Amino acid sequence: MQTKGELTRERIIREATYLVSRKGLGDTSISDIISATGLKKGSLYFHFSGKDALSLAILEKSRDEFMIFLDFSLVGNTPGECLNNFFEEVMNLHKNAGFAGGCIFGNTALEMSDKNKEVSVFIEGVFAEWTKKIQKVVKSAQALRQVRDDISAGILARNIIAGIEGGIMLARLGKNEKQLRDCLKSIKMLIELKIRTG
Repeated sequence: MQTKGELTRERIIREATYLVSRKGLGDTSISDIISATGLKKGSLYFHFSGKDALSLAILEKSRDEFMIFLDFSLVGNTPGECLNNFFEEVMNLHKNAGFAGGCIFGNTALEMSDKNKEVSVFIEGVFAEWTKKIQKVVKSAQALRQVRDDISAGILARNIIAGIEGGIMLARLGKNEKQLRDCLKSIKMLIELKIRTG
């Protein structure tokens, strides 16, 4: 059973994550977080030494949840099916969120990469881990000729992620699934994804 302090800490991270996904890391202030949680300043600083510590806690929790999402969605009877299921789960995730907020890692990379080295290194690590997971599946799919093999698995994995990030951004702007769906369709065409049926 979690202690009251642990529950409070989780609540702070949850509320702060929501704010950051809407306003960005730089524009989310301690005052915003205090207002959203209803906590006193002293209580917030009891759990986090400052905004930098809270920012990293937000990103760490988001990374952990995202890696669980990847493991949950990259499943199927074949590697090609795993990729296809992943694309569908990405669509479902952002559709269920009303295409609001986008990807916290993509947003933060654009916003903070020239401002905060520690955050930049952390985000770079998240994308590296994501790329590694996708690359492994792509390589297996190449061995079964379910995706093209004239381009390395690493390059295809990076292009898959870049395409998804672009699609998420466009869907967030238009609040419409068409932009993301079109990007996912283009990714499938780029990698020449073949799904076995029957």
